[in-house]
Amino acid sequence: MESKRLLTTQSITASEFRCDAGPDDTPFAECRDGHSIAYVRSGSFGCHCRAGFFELVAGSMLVGAPGDEYTCTHEHVSGDVCLSFFFSEDLVDALGGRREVWQVGATPPLPELMVLGELAQSAADGSSDLGLDEVGQILAGRFVDIVSGTTRKQATPNSRDRRRAVEAALWIDDNSHAEVDLEQAARHAGLSPFHFLRLFSSVLGVTPHQYLVRSRLRHAARLLSEDDIAVTDIAYDVGFGDLSNFVRTFHRAAGVSPTRFRQASRGQRKILQESLTLN
Repeated sequence: MESKRLLTTQSITASEFRCDAGPDDTPFAECRDGHSIAYVRSGSFGCHCRAGFFELVAGSMLVGAPGDEYTCTHEHVSGDVCLSFFFSEDLVDALGGRREVWQVGATPPLPELMVLGELAQSAADGSSDLGLDEVGQILAGRFVDIVSGTTRKQATPNSRDRRRAVEAALWIDDNSHAEVDLEQAARHAGLSPFHFLRLFSSVLGVTPHQYLVRSRLRHAARLLSEDDIAVTDIAYDVGFGDLSNFVRTFHRAAGVSPTRFRQASRGQRKILQESLTLN
C-alpha cells in the first residue's frame, strides 16, 4: 500500500492510497481511529466490517467510524486507488446528523457523491480553483444528508452574517499573497470552517478558496499590465506556489498565457480578440 498525504489541517486530512494487492495476497484487519470517507477512484476491493461485507468499485465510498475494524480483500481484481478524507470530531459535530450514518460501512456508486469525489480529485490535482479542504467538507456534508435522508436547510444570511462574509473577503484579498486556508479565514470570521464555508458561499457566490485564487489572478493581471516584473516573480509575489500552477490557472481564466496577456496589455489587442474568437 502506497500513501501520499495531500492535505493536513485541524479539521480534515486528505491522502491518496494506492494498493496493488491481488487475489493471492493475504488480507489483514485494520482499525479506524476516527471518521473517514474513502472515494474509490479506480479498481475494486471487498471489505468486511461491522456493517457487513461490501464489494466496492470505482465511485463507491468506504466509510469509517472510530473503533471500526475492517478487512479489505482483492478476490476479483488486483489493486485500487482511493482518495481518502479523515475528519475531526469538531467537524463531524458541525456536519450534524446521527452518528449511525458513519456506521453504514460503505455506499454504492451514488451520482450525488461520485461527482463530488471527482471534483475533489480535480482539486487535489490543482485543476480546480476549489480548495481540497472545501470539497472534502462539501462531500462529507452531502454524504451525511444522503444517508440521513434529510435535506439540509439553507439559512438566509442576516445583516451580521453578510458583514462577516464581506469582512472575511476583504481579509482574504489583503492576505492573498500569503498562505491562506479555510481554517485561517474561518478563525478570522469567528466561525467553524464548515459554517464559514456555507456562509461565505451563500453570501458571495464563491467559496473562500475560489475568491483567494481570483484575488491572486486579479493582482497578477494588474502587475502584468503595469510593471515589467518577470512572470515568475509575479507568480510568487501574488501567492502562487509554483510557476506552472500560475500559468495554468491564469490561462484557464484569461484564455491566454501571462506573457501573451502582458503583450495584449501593451497594445497587441489582436491577441485577446483571437482568444475570444477561439473561445
